[in-house]
Amino acid sequence: MARDQDVGFDSAHGAPLPHAFGSGRPFSLGVEEELFLVDPVTARQANSSQAVLERVGPTQGSVERELHACQIELITDVCRDTSEATLALAALRGAVLETGAGIIGSGTHPAALEGEAEITDKARYERIHALLGDAVATPVGGMHIHVGMPDADTAITVFNGLRRHLPLLQALAANSPFRHGRDTGLASAREVTVRSWPRSGVPRAMRDYSDFSAAVAVLTRAADVPDYTWFWWKLRPHPRLGTVEVRALDAQASLADAAALIALTHCLARAAAEAPPSPGPPAEVLEEGIFRAARFGVQARLPDADGHLRSVDELLAQALTLAGPYGDELGCTEALSSLGSLVERGGGAGRQRGAYAIAGMDALLRELCQTTGAGAGHRPTAETEPARNPAHSDVRAPADSPD
Repeated sequence: MARDQDVGFDSAHGAPLPHAFGSGRPFSLGVEEELFLVDPVTARQANSSQAVLERVGPTQGSVERELHACQIELITDVCRDTSEATLALAALRGAVLETGAGIIGSGTHPAALEGEAEITDKARYERIHALLGDAVATPVGGMHIHVGMPDADTAITVFNGLRRHLPLLQALAANSPFRHGRDTGLASAREVTVRSWPRSGVPRAMRDYSDFSAAVAVLTRAADVPDYTWFWWKLRPHPRLGTVEVRALDAQASLADAAALIALTHCLARAAAEAPPSPGPPAEVLEEGIFRAARFGVQARLPDADGHLRSVDELLAQALTLAGPYGDELGCTEALSSLGSLVERGGGAGRQRGAYAIAGMDALLRELCQTTGAGAGHRPTAETEPARNPAHSDVRAPADSPD
């Protein structure tokens, strides 16, 4: 399916949305990461996505242009587990680096000034720009994780179950303290930037798939958009791909940090599929938690469902208790075990501030460029080649990757 094509789903008469849930292996993985293109020497932002695409070689997965011409999106094929997904991302990063471009994994480019990023000349992106205006003036880089669902009911169960973990995931992934050349005081300037977009928050819990379908019908009419791929929620069922998609994470420079976050998300989704239904935190509490996560990162104290503030360490321990039993099944026990050291280092935001403290912005940009390129280029072997299921071979967002 062409990425620029808008395919609307008609649920105006109450019929559930058509879906691809159950068309592939349950709990398979797909990952997308939005990286900044930069000069490989200075690491300054470059509006070069078209030139990169013209030079990039054959890849497993795909390399695509983004809303802004200074970014590239890497999209894995369907993967079995975190290790396979990380290998796929490494190979895709390597393919981009082989064009001569530099890449940075960060929620925002630390030094680029507002207005320097050009809008990519695609019809969808031009429409987004027309709809949102200056809300899209500053490009942001995210990592989106898709988990394949066996059926529509499980998709809603997992969606509801993952909502409560969004503030923790946001805090762990916060990797954008700098924006427009200065320290914002935030751990994730990306999250605060994205808050200016419509339909970018945390949706309410859904009763069932019919409830989700009806909500989509109402909101697409209210927003005057073609379909749910114009909802930039931090978490959403993705019927077209048969997945639940977590969208709350900043892009990571470190592949090891990306692997840890992918593993935790994957295992929490698996755990949510089997957990008994329970009332999740109300949207207003989740919104507060997500802002606190963006403000303080791994140092945050985040609200539980009753509004009591808990440390990231405490919430991570609870999440690992849920996720841990699935580590062996999903092949990610080692990646899960590295989350504690991620917190101790201060996460991506702490890494960025540490580099800046050494020698300012130039040191930070060099560090980001080097870290993002480290480990890139390891092509999957025949033994580790991502598994493809013809009925479920596109764990990607065909027309919905502008943020």
